[in-house]
Amino acid sequence: MITLRQLRYLSALAQHGHFGRAADACAVTQPALSMQIRDLERTLGIKVVERRPGDVMLTDIGREIARRGADVLAASRDLMDFARHSGQLLTGRLTLGVIPSLAPYLLPRILPTLQKQYPDLRLDLRETQTRQLIDEINNGALDAAMLALPTGDSDIATVPLFEDTFLLAVPADDPRDDRVRISASDIDQSRLILLEDGHCLRDQALAFCATAAGTRGRGAGGASFGASSLSTVMQMVAGGYGVTLIPQIAADVERRDARVKFLRLREPQPGRSIGLAFRRTSPRRADFDALSAVVKTCVAASS
Repeated sequence: MITLRQLRYLSALAQHGHFGRAADACAVTQPALSMQIRDLERTLGIKVVERRPGDVMLTDIGREIARRGADVLAASRDLMDFARHSGQLLTGRLTLGVIPSLAPYLLPRILPTLQKQYPDLRLDLRETQTRQLIDEINNGALDAAMLALPTGDSDIATVPLFEDTFLLAVPADDPRDDRVRISASDIDQSRLILLEDGHCLRDQALAFCATAAGTRGRGAGGASFGASSLSTVMQMVAGGYGVTLIPQIAADVERRDARVKFLRLREPQPGRSIGLAFRRTSPRRADFDALSAVVKTCVAASS
């Protein structure tokens, strides 16, 4: 009989491609993990991994078993969540993902309220890019994630949280009056600094610039530099190296730097919709609604 433990170990192997790293991720010894994989192969009568010096690769059928096993693992977590949290809002462990362009600006607003209103909640946070968050929701590694909508995944349900408009961050000595709204054509795209590839905020900014320029594709000719955090981008702007589009929720924090100022764009203002995403099959919808209510209240209070 295949066990959940074997499926977890196979999932870790699929993710890490190495027995040692997979064992560390599962908090077991490498021989213990290897033995369970061999037991799985004996039970199925097939090879699921190809062992090579220094690493491991799943066979074609091993990858398919790992993919189907991820659904089984997610269903088992949902079953445990249903049993543990039935009738109790936001208690126990909840794994929450957040995109990097949101986490440092939103979490300080909501965490104190969550701790006060739901003291029995154990929140485990994961900050990474959208595609990884979606994958981890689908495979059960995450319960939910706060990210930009839409997700583009039919297996994911979402709750809208708030609208986050974009501002243009420029050096403080920029001659334009920050009380006057500018048009998209006023943005010098050759000086545009953006996050590195993979960040949804970069894609949103490029899409807006391409639309404003009446073009398709990358749009911003000067977007060759890519940083991993908005704070780094803002330091580049403060140093006079360029300009950037920044979400309002981040601008509320970054405006403390006197070397930078923010210009509002004319209507319709560009922006993004922030929402809470989770598996459609999750039994914790009441928890997600309670979490969403806290986020909406905290964002509205600080606007």
